[in-house]
Amino acid sequence: METGDDCIAINNGASFINISGIFCGPGHGISVGSLWKGKKYATVEHVHVKNCTFNGTSNGARIKTFQGGSGYAKNITYEDIILVGVKHPLIIDQFYDPRIINNIGQALKVSDVTYLNIRGTSLGKNAIELNCDTIIGCTNIVLDNVNITRVYGGEAQTICTKAQGKCSSCYPDVPCLSQNNSTIRYY
Repeated sequence: METGDDCIAINNGASFINISGIFCGPGHGISVGSLWKGKKYATVEHVHVKNCTFNGTSNGARIKTFQGGSGYAKNITYEDIILVGVKHPLIIDQFYDPRIINNIGQALKVSDVTYLNIRGTSLGKNAIELNCDTIIGCTNIVLDNVNITRVYGGEAQTICTKAQGKCSSCYPDVPCLSQNNSTIRYY
């Protein structure tokens, strides 16, 4: 699937969505959101993305929400994903519009997100970006068996703001998830 935007966008009101066997590239990956655009209460839940490949995309497995929102995105799983030269492979972005700066602490709740069996390469230095609201945060974010290296060498890195959960067998390491003893739960 070739596109100039999200290969698939899962938007407000979506629930019990199964996506499997998609080859995405070029494009913006498979995204939950953007949510809360237009100041509406937004919900997405029970999403399972499995056996997909992202090739040369700007994003891979992404959740994007606007600041100041309300609602939730929960029970989301990305499983058995292959990444080939993806600029931002794994990303949760609760600051999708950088022009909105006055709504810290008012965010759509992101929880119960699992990245399972993810492997491949990143074009950018930040292979994993968990950029959650600094007051509300994201909870029960689970990374299990994740291995993302850089295409052109050097250490792959992570950005992690206010994410809580567990990282098991992860490269690069996600220190904010590795420092607590949360139990892994799959949905």
